[in-house]
Amino acid sequence: MLLTLLLSLILMASLFGLICTAVGLIQDRHLFTTAPKDIQAAAQEHPQKFPGQHMLGWKLAILCLLVMIGVFVYGGYDGIRHGYTFWQHFARFLTMLYLWKAFDIVCLDWLLLTKTHFFQHFYPETEGCAGYHSFGFNRKGQLIRIAVFPFAAALMAGIAVWIGAGM
Repeated sequence: MLLTLLLSLILMASLFGLICTAVGLIQDRHLFTTAPKDIQAAAQEHPQKFPGQHMLGWKLAILCLLVMIGVFVYGGYDGIRHGYTFWQHFARFLTMLYLWKAFDIVCLDWLLLTKTHFFQHFYPETEGCAGYHSFGFNRKGQLIRIAVFPFAAALMAGIAVWIGAGM
């Protein structure tokens, strides 16, 4: 269980890194598809602050995504090494996914979006948008993801058990 929590923390840190990279370095308003609609509409394209800013951002974003994938791969690998059953793998993956989603909702949607001025620092033209005060703006999408997570965890657990049986 300790490894599951550690992997979940790495997953959360990678998601935070991905958000910071997308907002601070890549700065492509087309990546804001999960932001409130008024913020998406107000955000404008910004020139690079230094040469290679966007390229650095994309490289860091890819690294964050690879770490996120690697966390699940390592979680499965460790479970295979320790002879986990389907249900043990399932519990690990579901715990990781739900902790990730809780972090997303509380830390990113609530704290980062509605309580800090993180986004407004990089997109000052969005200052005053009502979306910064509408926690729960993406409630439907979040609920869909929460409902899909048991199926995703079952799929990953099934793959891990299948790979483990072939070894």
